[in-house]
Amino acid sequence: MAEQANDYQFTNTNKWETRQLVTMALLCAIGVLLSFIEFPLLPGATWLKYDASAMPAMVVGFAYGPVAGVSVGIIGAIIHGIMLGDFSGAVMNIIVVTFYILPAALIYKKKHSMKGAVVALVVGSLCATVGAILGNLIITPAWLGVPLDAVIAMIIPILTPFNLLKALLNSVLTLIVYKSISNLITPKKKQVRGR
Repeated sequence: MAEQANDYQFTNTNKWETRQLVTMALLCAIGVLLSFIEFPLLPGATWLKYDASAMPAMVVGFAYGPVAGVSVGIIGAIIHGIMLGDFSGAVMNIIVVTFYILPAALIYKKKHSMKGAVVALVVGSLCATVGAILGNLIITPAWLGVPLDAVIAMIIPILTPFNLLKALLNSVLTLIVYKSISNLITPKKKQVRGR
């Protein structure tokens, strides 16, 4: 009977899960801090400001998958919205971060290479721009009282270039940061040699 009991010994593999949760919490906190460092990108649209808060969430998405990345992005957006009392801004951030991270992390999960990362970030950037425009068409008139015609008039000259530039900056930062820390935050048993 003792021999039979030995056949059913299990190894605790939860150490990676704990490490993953701690890493996600840390990167979420970094994202929240980065959300307060913002500056305008377009001279004529100073109310639209860039911050790098989506970058840590994308790093999580690349390291641990789309659900983890989107979760970190959404939690960060909610925390930022609560701290500023900005409900409409939080909803916009949730839409944009979901459109940005979800497709990119899904693509990178399938094609885990530098080329896959670049393709993923390009697709994520385009999706984030579409998400931002859709969000502006719905949220800006409903919560901020800006007429829909005015929002539509801003799509080509202001909203599209701003969101593409914002996504491009976040994507470049993601490539730099993820490449630098991927071996530290990804468990050794899940690392892929040469990528």
